[in-house]
Amino acid sequence: MKFIITITARMKSERLPLKVMRYIEGKPMIEHMIDRLKLSKLADEIIMCTSTSPQDDILVDVAEKKGIKYFRGDEIDVLKRLLDAAKKSNADFIVNATADNPLTDHHYIDKIIQTFKETNADHVTCTNLPIGAFSHGLKVGVLEKVVNEKEEENTEIWGRFFEETGEFKKIELEVEDELNHPEIRLTVDEKDDLKLMRIIFRKFYPVNKSFELKDVVKYLLDNPDILNINQQVVQRLK
Repeated sequence: MKFIITITARMKSERLPLKVMRYIEGKPMIEHMIDRLKLSKLADEIIMCTSTSPQDDILVDVAEKKGIKYFRGDEIDVLKRLLDAAKKSNADFIVNATADNPLTDHHYIDKIIQTFKETNADHVTCTNLPIGAFSHGLKVGVLEKVVNEKEEENTEIWGRFFEETGEFKKIELEVEDELNHPEIRLTVDEKDDLKLMRIIFRKFYPVNKSFELKDVVKYLLDNPDILNINQQVVQRLK
C-alpha cells in the first residue's frame, strides 16, 4: 500500500495575503512545514497540492526546491484536487495538512497511518491536538466516493462531508495529556497568528530545527502572555 502526505496550498488568502510565503527565521513558512513533514517515517512521499492558477506557480517552485512532488488541480474543489493527486500517485491512503499549519505534528501523522494499517478505518484524525497541529487521514476509495456523490463545488472546508452522514468508519486518536490542548491556536490565518509563530520559531528553531510540539505547548502554557497573542482570532470551522 502507498501512503502520502498531501499539503493543501494556495497563495490566495483573504485575511493574511501570501501567508504561506511569509518569512519565519530566514525562510518561507511553507518550507518549514515541508521540512517538518519530511520527519514522518511511514509516509512514502509528500505532494504539494495546489491549483492551476498562475499565482500558485511559486508553490511549484517551492516543491521543486524542497525535492517533493507537486500536483496542480481544481482551484475551488479541494477534495477533487486531493483525489486527483492521490490517484495520479497511486496512493491508497492520504494524510492531509494545510499549508498554513507549519507545526503539523509528524508523530501523529505516523500514528494516523499506523492506525489505518491496523484498522482499515475510512477516516483517522487527532483533533484534540492544538489547532494547526493535527491532520486528517483518508482512505482514497472513501475520498473518491465523497467526490462522486457530493453536490457542492467549493470544498475548502470539507470535514463534514466525512462526518455528517455517519456512513464512514472514523477513528479519533487519543492524544497524550501534555498535548491535549485543542484550545491552543497554532495555525496562521491573521497577523497575530504569524506573530506568535515567529516567536515560537525564534525560541526553538536556532537550537533545534526539529523541535518538538510538546516543548512548544509547555512553553506557551508557561507563558500565558505569549499564548494569548492570537486567542481573539476566530477559527473557521473545518
